[in-house]
Amino acid sequence: MRSLFWRILASFWLAIALVAGLSILLGHMLNQDAWILSRHPGLNTLAEEWTQTYEAQGEEAAQDILEQRKRQYHIDVQVLNESGDPVVRGTFPRRAAAFEARQNDDDRRLPWRRLTAEYTSDKTGNTYLLIYRIPHPELDSWHRESLLWPLSALGIALVVLTLFSLLVTLSITRPLSRLRGAVHDLGQTTYQQNSLVKLANRRDEFGVLANDFNRMGARLQSLIGSQRQLLRDVSHELRSPLARLRIALALAERANPEEREKLWPRLTRECDRLEALISEILVLARVDADNASAEDVDLNALLQTLQKDAQLGFPEQTVRLEAEPQLNLKGWPTMIERAVDNLLRNAQRFNPVGQPIEMQASRQGERMVVSVRDHGPGVEAEHLNLLGEPFYRAPGQTAAGHGLGLAIARRAAERHGGSLVLANHPDGGFIASLELPLVPGAVVQP
Repeated sequence: MRSLFWRILASFWLAIALVAGLSILLGHMLNQDAWILSRHPGLNTLAEEWTQTYEAQGEEAAQDILEQRKRQYHIDVQVLNESGDPVVRGTFPRRAAAFEARQNDDDRRLPWRRLTAEYTSDKTGNTYLLIYRIPHPELDSWHRESLLWPLSALGIALVVLTLFSLLVTLSITRPLSRLRGAVHDLGQTTYQQNSLVKLANRRDEFGVLANDFNRMGARLQSLIGSQRQLLRDVSHELRSPLARLRIALALAERANPEEREKLWPRLTRECDRLEALISEILVLARVDADNASAEDVDLNALLQTLQKDAQLGFPEQTVRLEAEPQLNLKGWPTMIERAVDNLLRNAQRFNPVGQPIEMQASRQGERMVVSVRDHGPGVEAEHLNLLGEPFYRAPGQTAAGHGLGLAIARRAAERHGGSLVLANHPDGGFIASLELPLVPGAVVQP
C-alpha cells in the first residue's frame, strides 16, 4: 500500500522544484543576451565607463579602456555613433569583420558570440552602439563560473522547500494517523475519548473532525453500553417467568389430576406474561431497525383510532382527545402509533377510575406535540430522568408492566429526530409529551 505521506511529500517537492527550475531555465534561455550583459564582469559597466571616459578625456583614453578589456577578458569591442560610423578604432580586426560579413549573419558558424547594447549619455544625450564579440571558450568558462551561484541558490531553495514540504506533509498525515488509530480502537471497543484531545484543540478542519469523531465515539460507546445493559436486563427479565414456569411444571408433574387442573391457569398466565415481554422486546428492537422511507401521517385520524382502541380495551377509563384540525407530518405511522399507544397504556395503569385521561395534540412552530396526562400519583422528581430506560420502573410501582413502554415511545421519538418529555403535571398526575419535527431528522428548535 502506498503511503499518503510520501505521495503528498513527493507531490509538493516535485511541483515546487519543477516550477523553480523551469523559471530559472526559461529566464536564462529567453534572456541570455541580457543575462550576459548584466552579469559578465567585462561588460556590465563597460558602456557607462567608456562613455564617461570618451566625453571627458577623448578618443585615446576611451581606446585604452577597450584595449584593457581585451587583454583582461579577450573581448573585442566596436563603438558606433548614431550614423553608424566608428567612434574609435576599437579592438576588432578588419579581417575578422570581413569574415563575419561573409557569414551572412549566421552566428552559429562564428567562433565568437556577438552582443549589442545601446547607451545614451546622461551628459550630452548622444547615443552609442557598442558591439561586443566574446570568443566561445571565454564565454563557456564564464558560464561555468557564473552558474555556481544560481545552482547554489537553487540547491538552498530545494532544501528549504523540502523542509517546508515535509512540515506540510506531517501536518496532514499525523492527524490522519491519529484518526486512523482512533477508528481502530473504536472498532475494537477500546476507544478512549481523551485519545484525540490534542487534535480536537486545533482550530482547523482536523480539529472540527476530531470533535465530531469524539462525539460519534461517545455516542457509539453509549449505544454499545446500552445494548450490553439491555441484554443483561432482558436475560434477567426472562429468567423470572421461566423460573416460575419451571416451578409450576415441576409441581404439575407431582400433583394429582385435581391439583394439576388448578395449576393450568397459572401456567397460562406465566406464558402470557412471557409472550408479552418478548413482544415488547421485539417492538423495541424494530424501532431501531426499521429502515422504511418516511411517509405522510394524518395525525388526527391516527389519534382518533387510538382513542377508540383504548376505550375498548379499558371501558372503565375515559380518554378525552383535544387535537387541532389538519395535523400532518412526515414520519413512520407505525412507530408513532406504538409510541402513543404505550403512553396511553401507561396512563391507564395509574389513572384512577372516574378521572379522564387527557390526550392533546397541537402544532408548535416547526414541531408537533402529542401529550398524554393521567391523574395518578405521579413520579418522584429524582426518578424522572431514568424513566424511558429499558426495564426501568420507578420504586413503589405495583401496576403490571416490564418497563418497556416508555422506552419504546422514546426510541420512536428519537427515530424521528424528536424527544420524549416526561414530567409531573402542576395540577397533579403525570404527563408524557412526544415532540416530533414536521420532517424526520430536522432540527427541532427549543
